[in-house]
Amino acid sequence: MSKMVLVTGGAGFIGVHVSSYLLESGHSVVILDDLSGGLRENVPKQAVFIQGSITDETLVKQLFKKYQFTYVYHLAAYAAEGLSPYIRKFNYENNLIGSINLINASVNYEVSCFVFTSSIAVYGSLPSPYSEAQHPLPKDPYGIAKLAVEQDLKNAYAQFGLNYIIFRPHNVYGPLQNINDPYRNVIGIFMNQILKDQPLTIFGDGTQTRAFSYIDDVAPYIAKATAYAKMYNQTFNIGADKSYTVKALAGAVQKAMSSDMAITYLKERLEVAHATADHSLFKKVFNPKPTVSLDSGLSQMARWVKTQDCQKSKRFDKIEITKNLPETWNLKPET
Repeated sequence: MSKMVLVTGGAGFIGVHVSSYLLESGHSVVILDDLSGGLRENVPKQAVFIQGSITDETLVKQLFKKYQFTYVYHLAAYAAEGLSPYIRKFNYENNLIGSINLINASVNYEVSCFVFTSSIAVYGSLPSPYSEAQHPLPKDPYGIAKLAVEQDLKNAYAQFGLNYIIFRPHNVYGPLQNINDPYRNVIGIFMNQILKDQPLTIFGDGTQTRAFSYIDDVAPYIAKATAYAKMYNQTFNIGADKSYTVKALAGAVQKAMSSDMAITYLKERLEVAHATADHSLFKKVFNPKPTVSLDSGLSQMARWVKTQDCQKSKRFDKIEITKNLPETWNLKPET
């Protein structure tokens, strides 16, 4: 049965794909996005698009009143985890306070289920693979904000009966990803550097390990979750199981892009060394298809990237703390 659905961040990478799956399922979709990271041209034509921010409390209230949403899919965030210590106020305003505006409206307008894309950043430096049974201990402001929203959703359910589903994805990549952001999405950064004939840059020695999740292993399950009440009021890690070093990833990207571009190693930054997740609960509840291999996913993304123009990296112009800021994250725009 068709439902009226709000997707925040629906012009962004994961949001576009989730919106498309929701539309294919017959739902009516309203997308709210400020286009700070997403692209207007990627928004599905069948969706109603509203350019605006979740931090605009008045706008949020107006949309909930007008459309009477059944479901809210909250994907809007400034997801530059490594940059978050240097933009603390911006991080909390966008990733926490904006989320609270949505939760308040969802309670007041009796939304049936609130789907939130959190992050494995909430686990911080806990031993990996991370399990939902672990007590989260985030290491940076981005993870702190995500965990705070998770906790607020649990309180809203206990106090007001607002059902929720929390997903903790990690390192998602694929076609339509914004590749001109120098602060996040390492695969997009590598591919854009190759397009610009620049060396691939790695912080530290590249032995950090991550699992990289192809978009088709994430977006469809987020989109269809609200159809199954057994998934309500639970938290799920979601994404790929197999981990790779960042150095190995760089080699795999070079192969997918048919490039022999050199690798430059930069001063290491403060980050979690090994971040992978256990997906046993997700597999038990969702019974997903086998995940797309890294080589296959990179090949599909590379085919799309090669159709794109070389993109200049957009520098973030609202840095609040410059102390210890990595040198490559300078504030000067590319020429």
